[in-house]
Amino acid sequence: MNSDAQGVSEQSDSIPSLDPAAGQLLELEVSTIRPYDQNPSHGDNPEYQRIKASVRAQGLDQPLVVTQRPGESAYMLQAGGNTRLRILQELYAETGEQRFARVSCLYRPWMREMDVLLAHLRENDLRGDLSFLDKALAVSEARRLLEDEQGGRDITQTQLATTLRERGFALSQGLISQMAYTVDRLLPLLPAALKGGMGRPQVERIRQLERAAHSIWHQHSLDSEYDFEQTFAALCRRYDDPEWDISNLRRALEAEIAERAEISLHAVSITLDGYLLGNPGQSAAPEADGSSRPPGQEVASRSPTGGNEPASLRSESVMAVEDGVDSRVSEQSVQGASKATATESVDELESGSMEPTARVAGEGAGETLEQHKFSSRESPLDKMDLKSLRGRAWTLATRLAQRNALGELIQPLSGKGLGFILSDVPDPALVGQLDEDALAQVSMVWWHLAAASEMTVAPVGHLLSVLGQDSVLRRALEEQDAGLLFSSVWTLDPGHMGFRLWRRLDARSWKDLVDLMETYRAIHQAADNVREGLWQ
Repeated sequence: MNSDAQGVSEQSDSIPSLDPAAGQLLELEVSTIRPYDQNPSHGDNPEYQRIKASVRAQGLDQPLVVTQRPGESAYMLQAGGNTRLRILQELYAETGEQRFARVSCLYRPWMREMDVLLAHLRENDLRGDLSFLDKALAVSEARRLLEDEQGGRDITQTQLATTLRERGFALSQGLISQMAYTVDRLLPLLPAALKGGMGRPQVERIRQLERAAHSIWHQHSLDSEYDFEQTFAALCRRYDDPEWDISNLRRALEAEIAERAEISLHAVSITLDGYLLGNPGQSAAPEADGSSRPPGQEVASRSPTGGNEPASLRSESVMAVEDGVDSRVSEQSVQGASKATATESVDELESGSMEPTARVAGEGAGETLEQHKFSSRESPLDKMDLKSLRGRAWTLATRLAQRNALGELIQPLSGKGLGFILSDVPDPALVGQLDEDALAQVSMVWWHLAAASEMTVAPVGHLLSVLGQDSVLRRALEEQDAGLLFSSVWTLDPGHMGFRLWRRLDARSWKDLVDLMETYRAIHQAADNVREGLWQ
């Protein structure tokens, strides 16, 4: 602990507990408030200087949320606020002004260590402050805390997903699996790459590559399982770098397998392509001109991140359905189809070119949104057909929802409407878990998604057929009860949209929101052009 933090701790321990009531507003000395010692965000807030300038000029526009650990008299941040607390302490030290010496705080009683961790995790996630590694480490810690709560008993990923959802932080089991792989498998091997910003798409590609290379290793009976583990680990460490390039690891693995199996590099590359594409029996095929690829030469294509990667590694068809946006989407939309069908990670669709790959319900037995690829440069909206635009709207809505605590609520809609609907109102538990600004942001995003899907103006019959029986939104639409809807979703003054939403959204979410509104207009224009009613 540094000296400043130690000073704060000692001073805090001397403060008698006020034993306040839940929800009570307190005026506390900033020097007596501890930051959260397990804060999921490990990097500096890129908006730090802007926030500091704002606080210097106007002070804080909302209270900090504090709590007390059992047996401690000191107050500790309960839900976010670490950056704001640090800024206040810095400004008081720099200026000596009394307006920075004390701060309004909202008190919340202690519940469980895991609840505090999740509160900070939600806050940081909503503000876009977390790297994929930060989020994975926080979820790993949440699992440990949950096991401690249960007397040290191991819990499964499915049980963890269920518990997290019940406590207001919904993650699919597939995403939890990827996070566990990141922390347990990759972090010891690729620390520089992960800390340099490696995200979920890259993690998934490494995982696919490891599985495929292991299968080929086993196919050729090359040495032992231990030897593969050692080879894979050594090559990962060799190429660990903040500017990670998976093609280096792939080429090195191909060379190792070719040498040990005494087969051509070309044969290994083609076999690896086959495993990655879900066709393990694939053999080398001639090129269009009748010749075969030179040994080791990869079929290069521009990756979403801007680098040249093998086509097999960027292919979304190798993404497992349970690792996608929402496992429920896959289950509902692909009746009778193989679970090996690909779905794109929401985080992978962060560039100007988005490539949605999850199935739209009922739109062709073997068809995926891979056939709906679009780019603002290559496929202007006015050139896209209605089906592709609906796929685009669904993708954008899913991304926006996942970044704003609404990821479980987006459902694809086949062949009608705007391509997606909302399945329900936001989780009521969020009211007690988020501060006012965060709750306002979530609520306004929900209303924008409702508008973009026409939930409140579409023919009710089209919506009731796909909404669950226990959905509050279904009941409000069925009974035409606007009061029920407004009481379930915080409805703010429309004049507050700029202050409450537009200024707060991170750059990615803002772009997705604007693109979604443009897509909404394009869908209606396309329907008018072909004289087709959206809700026929």
